[in-house]
Amino acid sequence: MTATLLAPVTAPATAKRPWISVYAVMFFSTWAGNQFSPLLLLYKQREHYSAFAVNGFLGVYVLGLGPAFLLSGALSDRYGRRPVMFGGVLAALAASTALAFGGSGPLMICVGRFLAGIAVGTATCVGTSWLKELSQPPYDLRADAGSGARRATTSFALGSATGALVAGLIAQWGPWALQLPYLIHVVLTVPFAWLVLRAPETAGSPGPLSGRLRVPAAGHRRFVRVVAVAAPWLFVAPSLTYGYLPVLLEKTTGTLGIGYATLLCVLALGTSALVQPWAKRLDRVDSARGLVIAISVITVGVALAAAANQLQSWMAGLAVAVVMGGGIGVGMVSGILEVQRIAGPSDLAGLTGVFYAIAYTGFLTPTLLAAMAGTTGTTGPLLGLTALGVLCLLALVTAGRRHLPAR
Repeated sequence: MTATLLAPVTAPATAKRPWISVYAVMFFSTWAGNQFSPLLLLYKQREHYSAFAVNGFLGVYVLGLGPAFLLSGALSDRYGRRPVMFGGVLAALAASTALAFGGSGPLMICVGRFLAGIAVGTATCVGTSWLKELSQPPYDLRADAGSGARRATTSFALGSATGALVAGLIAQWGPWALQLPYLIHVVLTVPFAWLVLRAPETAGSPGPLSGRLRVPAAGHRRFVRVVAVAAPWLFVAPSLTYGYLPVLLEKTTGTLGIGYATLLCVLALGTSALVQPWAKRLDRVDSARGLVIAISVITVGVALAAAANQLQSWMAGLAVAVVMGGGIGVGMVSGILEVQRIAGPSDLAGLTGVFYAIAYTGFLTPTLLAAMAGTTGTTGPLLGLTALGVLCLLALVTAGRRHLPAR
């Protein structure tokens, strides 16, 4: 198996569009990460977990993401994209298997969520870099400069939306709600997992691994002052929209709460996927315009979430999902394009991993808000988060005016 994974595939003729197999594997890996989101209410209602506990499961997910983001890029630069990406797919399968057969106790839920974090972290870090490399000559003669970023972000969005849709529909109306969604993911992923072994290898070179763990580009002024400031908000948006808001509106949505959580997720990620093909037009090399627009929209979405919670309005919640989805779509494409301009060929995967590691800290937002809500109520923390968004937006505008070079 080792020889198979590491054997070079240098001929682009092995497939007319080799990027498709990486796109598919990234799709199913992100499916594994987000299928848990609409089930949060089910775990709360059926297994009697507290709101703090179910949001804590999202925090365990982030614990798996962090090491994957920071290590998978260096590993793929050293040993190649193929073996590391394949390992990520195996982690996705293991995550769904643990959640399907491990029962609903907190230990196995944490194990499954941790493995899902490793799967998604590996897929997004290595997959984004690999799609960039396969979306240019000699592998793709028709792609433009933004094709790799758009393909990576749409695969992420559609995989996440599909995972949530399947799990949510089964949880609301189907049988074996805490087992069947995970089993479906396993059955569909297994045949596609092997596709990654046929994709052309674009990385891997001799040398010590320790040196590759350092990412000098992460200290670049534009990355620190622009990208790192905006990145967390790209996942504050989805975690708040379909991770926390359904819990806040639980009394309003009643017995349809799981279906409502699913609808919020599909609306947000569907909107994100729809705007991404046009998001590149907003990006500018000499300013932070794309990220400024994205964070502006997300901040408006946070304010709308506060209003939806105060009014206990499920219709306002739908508006939150659409607004947040627009911000996510523009922000993800703009953020990845920024990373790809800042990074050199030798640290593209590493800087991509750092970007996602910072971005995914936004998933801790529901846990923090739930903890604060016990003493201050739920609307106050949301308004405080809105104010923080305005401050970050001012920092981005200030940094963008300095025309920090991308290289």
